[in-house]
Amino acid sequence: MPALTLREVLTLDPVRATGPELLAGEQALDRPVRWVHSSEVYEGANFLDGGELLLTNGFGLTDADEEVRRRYVRELAARDAAGLAVEVGRSLPYMPAEVIDEARRVGLPLLALHRVVPFVRITEAANRAIVARGLSGRSVVRPWGDDHTAALLADLADRAALNQPEVEARAALAGFHPGPGARLIGVSVHGTREPGVIDRAVRLLGGAGVLRAAFPGDLLALLSLPGASRPGRPADPVKAVQEVLRTAAEPGLTVAVGHAVAAGGGWLRWSDTLRAARTALELALTVPPAEPGVPDGPLVTSSRALAWERELTRGGVDANRERLAALVQHTLGPLLEWEAAHASDLVRTLEVHLRHGCSPTRTAALLHIGRQSLYQRLERIESLLGLEIGDPDLLGELLAAACAHRVVRGTGTASVGGLRTVA
Repeated sequence: MPALTLREVLTLDPVRATGPELLAGEQALDRPVRWVHSSEVYEGANFLDGGELLLTNGFGLTDADEEVRRRYVRELAARDAAGLAVEVGRSLPYMPAEVIDEARRVGLPLLALHRVVPFVRITEAANRAIVARGLSGRSVVRPWGDDHTAALLADLADRAALNQPEVEARAALAGFHPGPGARLIGVSVHGTREPGVIDRAVRLLGGAGVLRAAFPGDLLALLSLPGASRPGRPADPVKAVQEVLRTAAEPGLTVAVGHAVAAGGGWLRWSDTLRAARTALELALTVPPAEPGVPDGPLVTSSRALAWERELTRGGVDANRERLAALVQHTLGPLLEWEAAHASDLVRTLEVHLRHGCSPTRTAALLHIGRQSLYQRLERIESLLGLEIGDPDLLGELLAAACAHRVVRGTGTASVGGLRTVA
């Protein structure tokens, strides 16, 4: 389907409401419009990439001399702008003759807008129409067909070349309208292509918005939580999403949650949380967990819970395998030698203990052993390593090495069928 033309943009209701008058460039009305921007004239045309219709209130033309006005029109034409629309009657009493003359000379469509309509209404309507037209023509090249939501999520997760107005317009077409102060959280689910788990979580959250779609290896969703937390819900949005997913997800599913980002932080932040969720999902499926999971329940984790795994595998496991193996051997070599000769679980005990602030009560409960048995293991670990586990200078190195041991051990044999890694 051909792109939206300038002639078609002029038929949109908010544009017609301005009482537009075409003063030049009638021969170019059928050229495609790539995007609609609003800007003051004095900003110039340098930010245009070509194919844009530029809206301005004309303030920058009021005190400019004739040559400046002509040069501005020439610059727009040189940048291959689709047209210039100027609000006439407030800042600019009438369209300057030299602007009309120069637009006719270079063949640039020039519109005088005689009635005041907020530019945001014009840009929103036009850009939505442009996005809808563009997406409807993608089915022959995009694997998602007419699923605009899947196409947007795929572009965000793959960090395709996008811009904020396009992302917002495409999200709005899918019914996704994050409110002021909203926090966005990416979610990735493995083990089903049915979106019910996401829909149930959204209902439990109450007031959350969602974009979700099924992909060959997983479900991907972007949740929008209102800025103010609701009574009974954790103030931490990541924990709130994890809690409802533990309730909503069926046994056997693996769910990963990204970090929370501000909806108004730009589309790259939207991309960040989706990519973090998918990276966390791959790690959750390929690296043995540090702690026992809930029997017969879903595994629900997050990018923050897998922070060590993400950092240790940055750039890929294979690229880091030798370095990680060296770290493990240097730091935990005596424990590995002991475990090779005895039936014990010292490395895992050490990691769980460190992850939970060296709390004996919490560690024993998670490992399902008595505190006395735990103390015996900790004494054995300290004896073999010749150090004190609680030494602050050693905590980071010990935890990194224990995590690296799981990464190297797990990714060497695990396989994730169908998972499409994006980060």
